[in-house]
Amino acid sequence: MAPDIGRRLRRGATSGAVVAAAVAALAASQAPEAIQPTTDNAGGDRAVGTGEGTPPSGEGSATGDSPYYTELPPLNTPPKQPGVPGTGTGPLVVTGPAEAGIPATVLSAYKRAEQSVRSTAPGCNLPWQLLAGIGKVESGQASGGRVDANGTTFRPILGPALNGVGFANISDTDDGAYDGDRVHDRAVGPMQFIPSTWATWGQDANGDGKKDPNNIYDAAQAAGLYLCANDRNLALKADLDRAILSYNRSTEYLNTVLSWFEYYKRGTHQVPDGTGVLPVDRSDNRRPGGLPGTTTPTPSVPVSPSPTSPAPKPGSQDPKPGTPGTTKPPTVPTEPTPVPKPPVTSPADKVAALAVAGNRQLTAITDSDFTGVPRAAALDASGKPVAKVNVRFEIVGATDTRFAGGKSAVTATTTSSGIASSPALRAGEKAGTFTIRATVVGRTLGAAEFAVSVTERQADTLVRVGEDPLSAATGTAFAQELQVKATDKGALAPGVLVTAEIVASKTDPKPATEGPTFKDASRTATFTTATNGTLTLKAGDLLAGDKAETYFLKLTAPGGGTLFVELKVTGSDSTPDPTPEPSEPGTPEASPSPSASPSPSSSPSSSATAPTASPSATVSKA
Repeated sequence: MAPDIGRRLRRGATSGAVVAAAVAALAASQAPEAIQPTTDNAGGDRAVGTGEGTPPSGEGSATGDSPYYTELPPLNTPPKQPGVPGTGTGPLVVTGPAEAGIPATVLSAYKRAEQSVRSTAPGCNLPWQLLAGIGKVESGQASGGRVDANGTTFRPILGPALNGVGFANISDTDDGAYDGDRVHDRAVGPMQFIPSTWATWGQDANGDGKKDPNNIYDAAQAAGLYLCANDRNLALKADLDRAILSYNRSTEYLNTVLSWFEYYKRGTHQVPDGTGVLPVDRSDNRRPGGLPGTTTPTPSVPVSPSPTSPAPKPGSQDPKPGTPGTTKPPTVPTEPTPVPKPPVTSPADKVAALAVAGNRQLTAITDSDFTGVPRAAALDASGKPVAKVNVRFEIVGATDTRFAGGKSAVTATTTSSGIASSPALRAGEKAGTFTIRATVVGRTLGAAEFAVSVTERQADTLVRVGEDPLSAATGTAFAQELQVKATDKGALAPGVLVTAEIVASKTDPKPATEGPTFKDASRTATFTTATNGTLTLKAGDLLAGDKAETYFLKLTAPGGGTLFVELKVTGSDSTPDPTPEPSEPGTPEASPSPSASPSPSSSPSSSATAPTASPSATVSKA
């Protein structure tokens, strides 16, 4: 099967069946939906979102203000030239001054660092030419590109001991681990970090498991993050100057780096590793050569003898001192010049296809973590996995779902099995569908895409807690508290968005146009259930309105939960019951007259003899 996969990939490179088979084999070796340890940079080991914002020491600098090369670039930069005649459609050959040439591996490291930092800090606007300018001034582009295939210098690049004699006085902070000096610190590597700064900003950008200041990939990425600290925007001149001065607090240093930065922006070209032009004039020693006790790059151009003397033949011995007509040539260090080698191919260049590994569709409910994460497989032309490839995962669409750390885009690195996994993914409060797109950093290969959906939290039942009637007089507020419990399939349902609406009828629940309102004078509102699945309207949250009648509060939730709560509005009881008024004359219902009430005079009459009563009767007849 494997040979067949290879042939098919070589013909069509990325047919669906072949990629699927290769991806399935890779995914099978991973734990199901395992969330791999993720990185935020090109191959780094920092968790996403951590470390980038830590500012450098306010009193120090990245290099401890160590010496630097002071040579300036040529004034003119010739334009790029077309390919060599007769090469057909071969690659473009770029010519230009030797000073514009940057060794292949070093150039690759600068560009990779720019891509990585821009993926996590796009507002910094880091240009790789700035890294090249600093690398030129600090180490002559890693001693002219004298690095191995992994990007590590053949021998450590060390600055002088920072012992306070002509330099800063920095006592040892790393026990000699990086600089071999247990008394004082020294600047280390192609970007010349002092150990204490490297301890904070060191990176593992080439994925070899080490943070090595002598590795150009690690050092370039660390330098990029350092320059972007404190939310700098390097597109602004003030921030650019501050960033460079944070590297070395010297106005001459600033001007030298800016000169190379502008020079490289006008045009550069790639040269084989080990063949870069080496600067010789340093800020602490204006004479060619170097500083005793440091590893100084060997000039790539041999020193010519005096014009008055014949050029020595190869293999011949130097003329004896004092021989007439001859001049003894200066002694050149005997460090062997490495044989030029072809440009190093980065892991990304080996990738023929990037495919989905694992689930293509991811789902979650609002305000919760996804159970799985996007995983992509990098494959070469034969279907084999490619390790150490930088894969960018980006959320595309209108959503508030984010990766860990609140990021909408992150970069992870493929493992030895060719799988890159994004950080944990958390759904926001907005439901809907969107896409997560995975691409190979620095390449234009087809993307691996994931369909993502976020659904609302649901409740299939809403039940009122308590049965106290809700009533209020017109013009007042309901003084009773209303509490409702939401459940879904019998379990409490927290975080459910419940819609509340005041309606005129339970059987015909049309929105009411008068009567009760919420405090904001509206008759519709939304509420979210608490962690215990309950929803509470406190006393005073509902106002009765000015019309006495019975209304209903209708509550609905995604998932089908519905509840009607009766709201009774009565007439105002602020006026007491009417007191009976005195009746008008002749009205039977009027208050009893005094004659109808017992009186002292009536008592004797009740006990009087009949004769006593006769006269009155008589009178009445008269």
